[in-house]
Amino acid sequence: MKKINLSVIGSALVAVVLFFSFSAAAFAAPPEKQMFYELKIYRLTDPGKNAVFDRFLKDAYIPAPHRAGIPTVGVFKPIETDTAFGKMVYVFIPYKTIDQFDQVFTKLESDAVYKEAGKEFLDAPYNDPPFSRYESILMKAFAFMPEFRPPSFSTPKSERIYELRSYGSWTEEKATKKIHMFNEGGEMAVFEEVGSKAAFYGQVVIGSQRPRLMYMTTYENMESQKEHWAAFSKHPAWQAMRVKEEYANTVIRALPYLLHPTDYSDF
Repeated sequence: MKKINLSVIGSALVAVVLFFSFSAAAFAAPPEKQMFYELKIYRLTDPGKNAVFDRFLKDAYIPAPHRAGIPTVGVFKPIETDTAFGKMVYVFIPYKTIDQFDQVFTKLESDAVYKEAGKEFLDAPYNDPPFSRYESILMKAFAFMPEFRPPSFSTPKSERIYELRSYGSWTEEKATKKIHMFNEGGEMAVFEEVGSKAAFYGQVVIGSQRPRLMYMTTYENMESQKEHWAAFSKHPAWQAMRVKEEYANTVIRALPYLLHPTDYSDF
């Protein structure tokens, strides 16, 4: 019979125990205040309209939330190898409170500077619109990461990879279990441990295909993205939690979207 190396098993168990002890200390007693995130997803029927989008977002839309008290707005597009390249635009706006979301919306409605700067986009001909439709998703930040964290990289924005992930669940209870897995369960802590820079984690409270959660991890380039996911996949704490019965069948499927920030995105 092959001898079992108890020292190796013991070391692995100790590593997992220490990890979860660290996780509990690092993410314990989450603040009461959790931010809200809006994600707008535009679908273009004509990739040639990207220039119109860029002018609108850079010269009209992003400055408007800035004037209303939102210092950071993100704009992202699919990477070149994606079939959606040139056909989608993602706009991310973080709000301190749900009241701020309402306040910014109201201010944009009456912002004459915004309307004039964005006229080409906002008042485009009905038979030549810059997009087909857009979806607006509102998320509430996870308790264990209640605030948005804009990443900081030295690499050009054109090289950075921002990975947006969407996890749909079969039922509300399964969705709650998956969020628990990120928070108390330690999945979020694994990302921290391996050095993945998460920008946000959010539960979708208004939007399609609910129940679901969305989150974004960020990397300086594609090579870094692959290295960090490899480290995450083999992390002993992840290996331990992924087989727990309480987290079984919590996700229908994971939908990853690899994006680049635009050169005028705030992060």
